[in-house]
Amino acid sequence: MNAQAPTAYGHGLSSQAQNLHWLLTNLVDEVPGIRSVAVVSSDGLLLLSSDPDRADEAARPGERDGPRGSSADLATIVSGLGSLTNGAAKLMEGGAVKQTMITMDEGSLFVMSISDGSLLGVHATPDCDMNVIAYHMALFVGRAGHVLTPELRSELRKSMENAK
Repeated sequence: MNAQAPTAYGHGLSSQAQNLHWLLTNLVDEVPGIRSVAVVSSDGLLLLSSDPDRADEAARPGERDGPRGSSADLATIVSGLGSLTNGAAKLMEGGAVKQTMITMDEGSLFVMSISDGSLLGVHATPDCDMNVIAYHMALFVGRAGHVLTPELRSELRKSMENAK
């Protein structure tokens, strides 16, 4: 797989931010079928992203592998789904939403709660192993959830803004 480093990965970030970037890169590199990944704050802002198939776009003109445009599109979708499923869970008195999965003809979308309303979203290929992706997402959430403090979220937001 031709994976790129996550967006905004760079020097000058705290060790916790660099560790989250490493975890995201590791998720993309180790799990077959992942097209793109986004970590979104509770207010819908993109904190981390990785678009592994973007490196191959020049080789496949006209073919789209991810949401139109950018990881910002995936972040918007993930944020909207998170809000919708949380609202549904409240109406149904179902407790906290742990994971949402959507299967489509041409791919799958997974959304998992991290902490304090932050979400992990994964857009995957239609032939992905859903169990493997869900397992690795849960590992990421377990490792990232306790370090995703308000200070770290602020640092990640600023690094994403500076990368534009």
